[in-house]
Amino acid sequence: MRNIRLKYRYDGSLFFGFQRQIDKRTVQGEIEKLLEIVLKEKVNMISSGRTDRGVHALIQVSNFLTSSTIPLDKLQYVLNRSLPQDIDIIEIDEVDMQFNSRFDAGKRGYRYIISWDKDPFKSRYETYINKEVEITKFKNILSPLVGVHDFNNFRMSDCGSKTSIREIYSIDVVPYGDKRVAIDIIGSSFLKSQIRIIIGTALDIYFGLRSSNYIEEMLANPNNPKKDFIKRVAPPNGLYLTMVDYEGGNNGI
Repeated sequence: MRNIRLKYRYDGSLFFGFQRQIDKRTVQGEIEKLLEIVLKEKVNMISSGRTDRGVHALIQVSNFLTSSTIPLDKLQYVLNRSLPQDIDIIEIDEVDMQFNSRFDAGKRGYRYIISWDKDPFKSRYETYINKEVEITKFKNILSPLVGVHDFNNFRMSDCGSKTSIREIYSIDVVPYGDKRVAIDIIGSSFLKSQIRIIIGTALDIYFGLRSSNYIEEMLANPNNPKKDFIKRVAPPNGLYLTMVDYEGGNNGI
């Protein structure tokens, strides 16, 4: 038995998310389907995380167990030749049997791209708003999120995580070409749609639709039934998984 690790990237525009679903096109579903044909056995991938429908990945890491002895260079060739064009296998290697792509990841990083330059040819890869975002002001809105918090108000109601305690190590807002900014968020792990709720809420605050301390209130009252916070979920198309870090070895872009 071998434990095989895949590093790959994908354009999430035409997938119904990452996780396999019956009768729907997903990233995991497409890769596992092809692996099972090539290896002639059932494959169950373990992955560093799951992205929502329409979210992209510049790096994703998965591993699976197999009894096949196929050379890994041949496996990578066959996968890239046969997978759809919106999935690209970057690297395949054999790892220790104890390696787990999900539980061994120490850090994960996401980037969200916002544009105030309407471009139909980039509409799947950034989120358009009709007003400029000033970097310092937007970063100040996001700054209270850094640290260890209960992010219960920043996840979807169907999130399956047992705990909503997470740590965000850093948030940066940087210029990204002309009339665009990128928000880079690095943390231990993230809840379902957490990044999108963070961005959506921050945009509401920025444009005066919520009070300036709305994020602080959401963090301070994670389980208060008297507080009914509005969870603004930003569109998925501007979001990218950009980093998965294992024991200090950066596997990001």
